[in-house]
Amino acid sequence: MKKNIVLLLIFAISAIGINNLYAQSVENDVDLNVKYKYPLALGFEYKGMNPSPQLGTDYGGDFLTTDITVSGHIPLTFLPIIQPFAKIGILNLSAAESTENEDNNDRFNNTQIYGEMGAAYRYMFNKQIELGGQIGLGFSQVIYDDILQDGIKYGQRNFLIDLAAYVGLNLTYNISLSAYPTFRFTTHLGDTIERFDGFSFGVGFSGSYRFGEDPDAPQAEYRSIKIENLEFPPVFAPMQSFYAKNPVTSISIKNIEKIDVTDVEVSFFQAGFMDTPTKAASYDLIEAGAIVEIPIPAIYNQQIFTTEGITPLTGEIIVEYKNNARPVNQKFPVSYDLYDKESLTWDDDNKVAAFITPADSALRNYSSYVRQICKDYTVNGFSAELQTAIQIYYALGELGVLYQRDPTSPFEAAQENPMIVDSISLPRNTLTRSTGDCDDLTVLFCSLLEAVGIETAFITVPGHIYAAFKTTTPAKSYKLLHPEKSMTINIDGELWVPVEITLMGEADFMTAWRTGVEEFTAYDDSPEARALNRTRKAQETYRPVTLTEKDLGLQYGDRTKIIQDFKTDLDKSIAGIIDDYELTAKEKGSKGSYNKLGITCAQLGEYNKAEQAFNSALTMDRNYLPPKINLGNVYFMKGEFQNALRLLHGAETSIIEAGKARGASYSSILLSISKCYYELENFEKANEYMNTLAEVDPEAASQNSYLASGEAGQRASDRSSRNALI
Repeated sequence: MKKNIVLLLIFAISAIGINNLYAQSVENDVDLNVKYKYPLALGFEYKGMNPSPQLGTDYGGDFLTTDITVSGHIPLTFLPIIQPFAKIGILNLSAAESTENEDNNDRFNNTQIYGEMGAAYRYMFNKQIELGGQIGLGFSQVIYDDILQDGIKYGQRNFLIDLAAYVGLNLTYNISLSAYPTFRFTTHLGDTIERFDGFSFGVGFSGSYRFGEDPDAPQAEYRSIKIENLEFPPVFAPMQSFYAKNPVTSISIKNIEKIDVTDVEVSFFQAGFMDTPTKAASYDLIEAGAIVEIPIPAIYNQQIFTTEGITPLTGEIIVEYKNNARPVNQKFPVSYDLYDKESLTWDDDNKVAAFITPADSALRNYSSYVRQICKDYTVNGFSAELQTAIQIYYALGELGVLYQRDPTSPFEAAQENPMIVDSISLPRNTLTRSTGDCDDLTVLFCSLLEAVGIETAFITVPGHIYAAFKTTTPAKSYKLLHPEKSMTINIDGELWVPVEITLMGEADFMTAWRTGVEEFTAYDDSPEARALNRTRKAQETYRPVTLTEKDLGLQYGDRTKIIQDFKTDLDKSIAGIIDDYELTAKEKGSKGSYNKLGITCAQLGEYNKAEQAFNSALTMDRNYLPPKINLGNVYFMKGEFQNALRLLHGAETSIIEAGKARGASYSSILLSISKCYYELENFEKANEYMNTLAEVDPEAASQNSYLASGEAGQRASDRSSRNALI
């Protein structure tokens, strides 16, 4: 007994020493029992058993026992710390030499062959040390050689229960040594020899071989995950923002192990063009043999815009997971081509939006310059968006920008075949080169308009793309843009103007406008063949290419020519609108139609024609109030304040006499009179009419409170505003 205890202590101390020698850091979230589990262990065990007199067991003499067993342990797959086992053993019990002749003890020498089944508990503290225990139940066949005379053997059966502690030392993943301090209870079955019944104790030592492969072994590193289809398409720099939220490609990964893998993380990394790997997917578990399809997004950094032409790249698909609780990192190389920032395929027309770059400072500066040189020639009552578009159109023409068909990848060929890689010049590059295909000129024109806040769109029809922009003119007021309703595109109550931008430098703006309309309406019978793609909506998916600040060194062209061309088209547009209203007035011959003609002329800055129209309305009815008020407001716009007051006071008297001194017309008269006195610096009278206005229309009085201040500081700025026309 003492010898066994000493051996057990020596074994435990050795285990602790080796544990310190092989100590390793273990992450808290790694279950070593799972990580280093094995499918089967076969062992060989030797132990000596002695009766336990403290528990009332006495063999009636000294007997030596040797117990040799072979065993097999099968850890549960889902709970490897529990290990069912089975063992077969031979126990030899013989009287000690000192007592073998006492009471004929040697007659009781026997051999026991037994089988046992049970369950073991094993807990791994680190890769080298395990502690636990086990319980087993079994039966034995006992054979006595000398208990009967004449050499006749005698046998009996026993029932036994083993309760053991366990201290294990794992030399390697496959080889383990262990010690088993064991209590055994034995009882005979039937009316046989009872001498060896009771409790016994012994310390066993065993060695076992564990089947399986060490998860830390190099050959076990890349065996759990396989990629089924690793095809990576070309990547296009302008699609940078798109790839961040949408997959570049999809892959299928397969768990080729016979066990599940857990905590799976899949990502994609491209050195030099990503700051960190882009996470693609995560799974708590992928079952053995399962295949999972995973979309692969890609968050590229700004370096993607620095390449030119086609750049071959090799990235990595990274799959991180746990196999038997062991962290594994597999990397699969992927090769593909990166196309530069002027390349795309036409599988989605909305991709064009990525090339429209209103934030480019070079474009903002150019647009601002064009508007600045034309600002003194604009007409406040005419569509500001249309005027700006005309200015930009002629400015680009003066700069020498012309349409030139792309000889290598014309738009019509690229549009028909989404696999063809097309080239679209960035707007800043088209400005400096001064030529471009239809797609180049479209993104340039749209970029310049967007740079000054005008919403744009690009229209695609078979074989062609061109620009359009939105006006703020309501659909019902289309005649304020053009007499012909068909010259605008009504989209949800908003009027859009299409422009055939390839005519730049060859035809006037009105021709480009009409051509754009004709190209659009040509598909009225097959609207599915055309599309108007709103830039801002498309850029929610395809954000503009990011550019660095750069001075293009442009010579902006002859400003006089730009202004002249702008004024010519502006005058033509306004004349066409007024002519249409004038024709309508003549056809109807009503005072209302002439009043409407006068309002239109006044809004478009044609004050003399407005006077004529209002006077024509008054000729038909001297008591017709609207043209009186409007004529007074026209004189105000012309700076003829005394004439304006004469008419406005007359209208004031008429409206009071008619008992309508509470309506909108009366408020308009009061405000206009106050403005006239203010311009004449008669602040007392201006304030008087403002007080009356405050009683009739407090909101209007509040919005024009400066008129009651008695100060001239805001007069100049207010002169540019118009009095209300009714």
